[in-house]
Amino acid sequence: MDTMRDRFAPVVSRLLDEDPRVAVVLAVIGGDAFAGAHRRHPDRVIDVGIREQLLVGAAAGLALTGFRPVVHTFASFLVERPFEQVKLDLGHQDVGAVLVSAAASFDWPAGGYTHMAPGDVALLDTLDGWTVHVPGHPDEAEALLRHAVAAGDDKVYVRLSVQSNGRGLPVDGQRFLAVREGRSGVVVAVGPVLDAVLAATEGLDVTVLYATTVRPFDAAALRRATGAAGTDVVLVEPYLAGTSTAAANDALSDVPHRVLGLGVGRRELRRYGRVEEHVAAHGLDARSLRERIAGFVGGGAAGRR
Repeated sequence: MDTMRDRFAPVVSRLLDEDPRVAVVLAVIGGDAFAGAHRRHPDRVIDVGIREQLLVGAAAGLALTGFRPVVHTFASFLVERPFEQVKLDLGHQDVGAVLVSAAASFDWPAGGYTHMAPGDVALLDTLDGWTVHVPGHPDEAEALLRHAVAAGDDKVYVRLSVQSNGRGLPVDGQRFLAVREGRSGVVVAVGPVLDAVLAATEGLDVTVLYATTVRPFDAAALRRATGAAGTDVVLVEPYLAGTSTAAANDALSDVPHRVLGLGVGRRELRRYGRVEEHVAAHGLDARSLRERIAGFVGGGAAGRR
């Protein structure tokens, strides 16, 4: 099966053919995949070299002149390194772009910590007005990419990963999907952790919500789910643990509730290893998730009816 990133360049290349507003801005990484598109649209496929601050600044300039820029590199070079430009050139100037990242939290362990970005979504959370998509399958990535490019002049972050669920689900760029219903708690699975969460909760009497758009946070879906399943909530996110606990707390601020945030830990793992070893070390494998989820849901007064 192809990866989300494999799907990215062909989809955006077609969008370049279809929409004269679309432009692509690169910083070397991913350039080969857009060679054909560059030959067809040399004025709208721009490689700024290894200059990530310029990458975002150039995208903002294109947006100011009416283009819809799609900006791509590894997450650590797209959100963390040029964060000041994301904050000012896009945010302060109130112009939109579609930032599309690769490498996720630890998709390329051999690259070391410079190529890992478990804090990217939390960092964007400090800014106003960002939509954040976290697809869990290449089909979802394609749908959310198209949705993002078509989203007027919005500021959108699309987080691609080599980790994937076994099948894609119909996603609309807005709402959480209920994929399992129960009465003893709610588990929100974000993007590529869904399969692990479904395996972990097999036989547990919990509702599982699937989230591929995490900002804006679908508070209405969480409230509906907790109305039937109780207000013990577990968030399982493929980035920094606890990134969305404040959003869940805000959604349930008027009722007693408990929230457990699971995800990538703050402790840096200093051995390269494999993706699967990082998943297990952060407790995101099915066995570890089952232990944490089963030990939490239904255990407090807020979760019982």
